[in-house]
Amino acid sequence: MTRTNSISIFLILNFLIAIASVPLVAQSDFDQHVVFANSLTTGSFYYSEGAALVPSELDLVDGKFPVEESHSVTPPNSLRLKWRSGTGGDWHMTLKVRQRYGTPELAGDVLSMWVYAEEELPAAEAPLIWLRDDKQRGTPSIRLLGSLLTLPPKQWTRLRLPLASFAGLVADTQEVTFDGRRLAAIGFVQGLDGGPTHTLYIDDIEVEGDAPATAAAPAAPTGLSAKGYDRHVDLSWTHSLTPVRRYTIYRSFDGKSFHAIDIQRGDRGRYEDFLGESGKSAYYKITAVDVSGKESPASEVVQATTRAMSDDELLTMVQEACFRYYWEAGHPNAGMAIEILPGDENLVAVGSSGFGIMALAVGVERGFITREQGVDRMLKIVRFLKKADRFHGVWPHFLDGRTGKVIPYFGKYDDGGDLVETAFLVHGLLAARQYFDRDTAGEREIRDTITTLWKSVEWDWYRRGPDPNFLYWHWSPDHGFYIHHPLIGWNETMIIYLLAIASPTHGVPPSMFHTGFASQSETAVRYRQGWGRTTDGDHYTNGNSYYGIRLDVGEGSGAELFFTHYSFLGFDPRGRHDRYTNYFRNNRNIALIAHEYAKQNPRGFRGYGDDTWGRSAGINSAGGRSVPRDDNGTITCTAALASFPYAPGGIDEGAQALLP
Repeated sequence: MTRTNSISIFLILNFLIAIASVPLVAQSDFDQHVVFANSLTTGSFYYSEGAALVPSELDLVDGKFPVEESHSVTPPNSLRLKWRSGTGGDWHMTLKVRQRYGTPELAGDVLSMWVYAEEELPAAEAPLIWLRDDKQRGTPSIRLLGSLLTLPPKQWTRLRLPLASFAGLVADTQEVTFDGRRLAAIGFVQGLDGGPTHTLYIDDIEVEGDAPATAAAPAAPTGLSAKGYDRHVDLSWTHSLTPVRRYTIYRSFDGKSFHAIDIQRGDRGRYEDFLGESGKSAYYKITAVDVSGKESPASEVVQATTRAMSDDELLTMVQEACFRYYWEAGHPNAGMAIEILPGDENLVAVGSSGFGIMALAVGVERGFITREQGVDRMLKIVRFLKKADRFHGVWPHFLDGRTGKVIPYFGKYDDGGDLVETAFLVHGLLAARQYFDRDTAGEREIRDTITTLWKSVEWDWYRRGPDPNFLYWHWSPDHGFYIHHPLIGWNETMIIYLLAIASPTHGVPPSMFHTGFASQSETAVRYRQGWGRTTDGDHYTNGNSYYGIRLDVGEGSGAELFFTHYSFLGFDPRGRHDRYTNYFRNNRNIALIAHEYAKQNPRGFRGYGDDTWGRSAGINSAGGRSVPRDDNGTITCTAALASFPYAPGGIDEGAQALLP
């Protein structure tokens, strides 16, 4: 594997972290209980909104909950609620809890939070609190302080409000049907009017279950190590085998005076501390906090120093960190990738696992793991896939990592084969078949099993939907082509047509690339217009110029960058051209257009500029396209990393020779 190929595969993988179908986080005790631990952003908490009606007053930052950095239970910050309840006025502040699919049901029957008042707060002057679930079923408001008559000043106090005290009430003559397991919002509202201005800090909001009584705090964490990079320090430690809710990270710059700087979830064994400059030393220790809040003794102290790194070292740093993302999150039985969003620790993501398999090959090639380790993991994966549910050779979107059975995660019709996820998996498997080429028993088994799996995918079955000119996304043994979604480009599904055409056993005619992916039919044109809300590129070809850069193929100004990246993980675009475009040059132009959009920054967002390389789909990224209506200011940095191979200077001299 050449250096260039390593870059083009591996940096594209880093982009995948941002999308919903990508693996990392398994379900944990943390996901089932913690509602708010800290804000990732300073200034204001993104998942909130508030307003006040005069003469009442409410402190807001950008219309949201202010973030407080001087007080916290779970460092580095808390939420600050500062208000004055004027007579005849009103105010409210809403904390949003459930923001995306995959969030697990909360487990517990008590809402708890830590609060800190600057001055004594009488119950009558305290806010009221209400709850709402994800079906918009709300509760009446109750007293925030519960049975407390007053909140003492300048100390953290834990409030515990049984969910039954909300759901057991009757509002507007109707019985409350609020489901605390599906908590979606917590509202703080004005109570009795009158009184002075109050400030309340709120932190560590949880839904508690019956935590087991523990006589002692957990044991001190072991195996802590620290490694300095250009501007950050990587901490890692031995993951605890006993239940841990979170770890607390302590830092010192003199080795004596330590301060809590952050927390890490209890299911993690790694933390990155950004120091912001090279040549800076820091000391670290960590503690473990169990489900009842008891904190362990501290670990041993470790020290690290950041250092200036070359471009090549920085690239290796990114590649290794990206590889670890897949390596450390592999399902213990399946060896495959787990869904990124909190949910089910056994929810194996099929398409993402194809990207993880490519990362595995790169990890071996770069020496991040041994070849023997890579072979062992690949054997686990292919043996699992051989026994897993398939539907005319096609795997579903999600598999149960324990059993290999389909998980119809998106509803009852999602109980069959998913051609998109299967294609992403297959081109990862084919890359592994080529890479693991040694004459050993393990590598022969890998190649032979992959060949069998590849030959048994019935691509042609998935053209039996309403129009045989298209390949279709999904087929169910119980519901047929109920999800009759045709696969039409420009988007990430090009690889499906390429693999289907190349299949040695269940191939489709090469003409389907033109009648399906690049279709000029009325169905395809309407599809593209509906998807992109523009006529630019609605016939697959585009032909317009954006910022002086011509775009042959692509919806709008190129659409989300992952449209460009996914199919070319396993299909080298250099020298590939057809009647529509030269695909390397087209991909490069999409990257350049996205870069120019970031430089122009039409909506004036902070952080955009020459060092920002465009937008793509990702958590909180709105539409993910380089157009103002789909731009909410979120920088999906992984999209830029994945564009490196297409940027001028992003390929070596040998690769340049392959370009037409």
